[in-house]
Amino acid sequence: MLEARSLTVGYGNDAVVRGASFIVRPGEIVALIGANGAGKSTLLKAVSGLLPVQSGEIHFDGRRIDRLPSSERVRLGLAQVPEGRQVFAGLSIEDNLTLGAWVHRGADDAEIGRRLDSVYERYPVLRERRGTPAGNLSGGQQQMLAIARGLMSRPRLLMLDEPSLGLSPLLVIEIFRLIKSLRAEGLAILLSEQNARQSLAIADRGYVIESGRIAAEGTGADLLDDPQISERYLGTGRSVDAGNAQPRASLAQRLAPLLET
Repeated sequence: MLEARSLTVGYGNDAVVRGASFIVRPGEIVALIGANGAGKSTLLKAVSGLLPVQSGEIHFDGRRIDRLPSSERVRLGLAQVPEGRQVFAGLSIEDNLTLGAWVHRGADDAEIGRRLDSVYERYPVLRERRGTPAGNLSGGQQQMLAIARGLMSRPRLLMLDEPSLGLSPLLVIEIFRLIKSLRAEGLAILLSEQNARQSLAIADRGYVIESGRIAAEGTGADLLDDPQISERYLGTGRSVDAGNAQPRASLAQRLAPLLET
């Protein structure tokens, strides 16, 4: 569905990402993990058209899109939920959601109403408070609103940038359950997260980014249980207890019950 080929992206003349290649297949979750400043958000901005590509190509459904404006990419089925949520605090929940469909300006009121009904069915709390200013919502509710706003454009690939940022542990688990439910409905997801452990626990595949380069890739489970990845990004050592020859359950196995829907 999405293919990035040897992308170099940055700000001005400074390259943040160098020669990065990755793919997202239909209906899968792909996690981008790495330290803060590694280039995860830069990659998402390049895919969505918020940053120009210095070199390389981006293809979506076989069509080259890196020269298209961001609005056209949204029309093709790409949507990004930005880091920090960035809801319009002074506007109501419903106005925020309606703006999510703005790129499809040909949609009539009936179509917008159907889209609103769809997200309200998924997130009843937004329906209950639809006239409330978005700035009055809690952090978790604002993240829910930001995701719902992205869904209003009817994307086929949803890009999530640090969706768990600033949330409590219980809300983090809830957000990851929500991401899994979106994948179960056939939506492809590109997930940029510092919470590498839970990202890989739900991801079909993942890419590790170090200093703007792809340093490793593999299935989510394989990366989660790789000793080097564990030590560098997950804050854990090898999955065998010292003095005990029996391996513990893998991180993927231990996290699975927490993320069950």
